[in-house]
Amino acid sequence: MAGAPDDDVEIVLDAIIADAAQQKIIAGGIEELNHGRRQLNFSAVTTVAVSIVFLLLAMTFGESLIKTTNDGDSSGDWWDTPLQLRHTMELPMDTLRAQLPVNGTYEALPYTEHFIEVELPASEQDVGFPGPALMHIALWLPNVPEGEKIPVIMTIHPYYDFGGEGMPGVGDDSSPNTVPDGGVGKWVYDTFLPHGYAFAQASTFGTGQSTHCQDVKGLGEQTGIQAATDWLGQQNWSNGNVGLMGKSYAGTTNWEAAQNPSEHLKTIVPISGSIGVQEMFYRNGSSEARAMGYDAAYQAATTDLTTDDVRMCSDDLVGPLNPWSTWGWAEFGGADWSDYWDERRHLPDVLENYKGSVYIVWGLQDWNVDPYHAFPTYQLLRDAGINTRAISGQWAHNYPDQPDRHSELSSGYGSEAYPNMSRMDWAVELFGWFNYYLKDIGEEPEPMVQIQTNDGRWHVEETWPPEDVSLLVHDLSSDWNGASGTVNGLGSSVTMTSPEFPNQTHISGLPTLHLEVMTQACNGGQIFATMYDDTSNLRLGHATMDIRYRDGGYEAKATAPGTGYTMLMEFNPLDVIVPAGHSLRIELTETGEDYLPGPCAGNPLGGLIIEGGTVGLPLIDRPVDDDRWFLSPAWWDQQPIPS
Repeated sequence: MAGAPDDDVEIVLDAIIADAAQQKIIAGGIEELNHGRRQLNFSAVTTVAVSIVFLLLAMTFGESLIKTTNDGDSSGDWWDTPLQLRHTMELPMDTLRAQLPVNGTYEALPYTEHFIEVELPASEQDVGFPGPALMHIALWLPNVPEGEKIPVIMTIHPYYDFGGEGMPGVGDDSSPNTVPDGGVGKWVYDTFLPHGYAFAQASTFGTGQSTHCQDVKGLGEQTGIQAATDWLGQQNWSNGNVGLMGKSYAGTTNWEAAQNPSEHLKTIVPISGSIGVQEMFYRNGSSEARAMGYDAAYQAATTDLTTDDVRMCSDDLVGPLNPWSTWGWAEFGGADWSDYWDERRHLPDVLENYKGSVYIVWGLQDWNVDPYHAFPTYQLLRDAGINTRAISGQWAHNYPDQPDRHSELSSGYGSEAYPNMSRMDWAVELFGWFNYYLKDIGEEPEPMVQIQTNDGRWHVEETWPPEDVSLLVHDLSSDWNGASGTVNGLGSSVTMTSPEFPNQTHISGLPTLHLEVMTQACNGGQIFATMYDDTSNLRLGHATMDIRYRDGGYEAKATAPGTGYTMLMEFNPLDVIVPAGHSLRIELTETGEDYLPGPCAGNPLGGLIIEGGTVGLPLIDRPVDDDRWFLSPAWWDQQPIPS
């Protein structure tokens, strides 16, 4: 888990309790709260090896790496330094968050608090304890010259005054929104406010001091977020431009703001923010375990045993039931008996209605909100005419600039890409982005995807998967070994291995796995596929599917006993290097990691018989002197690598 009050409710859901920090109210002050994450440390040998590799790369072909943007011209403003030259900048990198090379000069005025009354649709009225629907906003302004208009950056989520409500054994609530939180809040306050940006923290409905009921990611919550955004853009100190930024739930609220957006919303920076609730917990019908307590956990964590206890949204009765009906009876309409999922499917509205820009930030090893939320979303946004950038390193549910958190990753889950993973130039990147979209300074940023291979190398692409990708298709029955057998919940599995790859192979995209299977007497079944470098036994990625969702997506179909089907599986986004002479291995099991077994898993008459299929590998060719490779700044020259 990540380490701030705005980190996702998985902190709560993983244990179904609220692990909240002690409440400390500091008027106008700053406090950073940290939570731990259960992960293994990386190998020191790997760290040294990666460092040496990149030192050699810089020495041997560094000159070729700077031949793109502006032909290596670094003249002009520092925030316009081309990506390929950023590693040469004199950046301060002696802290655990990215900093700017030039400090701002404006001091923050004391914060002010505001309650914004929101007009809600009739369907979203509070059915428990009706009253005015008020959004609570804490606001910090820089002390700019009188009359100067400024933009505002807002983060909004339910994690202020969030948690145990002081109940024994659970702990007190987290800090209120009048204290810049330890994720986005403190960083924006320290980094961007001194450069003339206002900063706002808001609580979603039913949380903190915002009234009404907590309609988790539903229409009521969306309406409140949009109203808060609109209010900020209309103030007499505002230049009319509002940007949203946040991670996890605080990233999802960015998408919510853009569904039916205020004209003042100019950019969003969703960091591991889900594009929909069903999308977050279900991958091709396979359900994550935490889905079952999701809505109920939020209700428990925001209830304080006062009149708040009777603040109830109409969806509060539907929400806790929907995950169970979707898991157990999807083929009989278990996912469609209410509009709960559809109301919380954010991306389609964004594509249709939003006219601003998007900067997507995602870890390719994120298990809280999987990276399939980011890709192909990036290209869908581009196709809709929305200028978009993305940055995806091999980190987990973290920010790009958290070397201490990145150091906690284990082998096969990102550690091989460390320490080059941590992007301490990210503040520079975002400063230029905000300058254009919120202050109308400079030229519009070009769309691009910065993505990192599993062994730590960064490359930049106009889109991702790259346009020049070629698909290598193998027949599992003739090209691979072991593509037969039974997969069930009682321990039977199938292991398939590829031939050796004679040359180094760069897989970049979403590999496909199309399995020919047959049901047994219990006509359900599920496949969790894990891909490995078989030679080094290194995990590369995974895919999962319930056979009821065999065509992919969110539409279930009935199955019959003893019937053959094709399961059109797709792996999570991968950018991995297979060394010359290595082969791949795919292990098929009933379930894996944090996914629930399927409804037939415990039935001895269940399971799926594997009868072959195909695997499709998206490949690109990037020679070492290709100018799409670039180096990230060597932050480890200014501080010890965390152990």
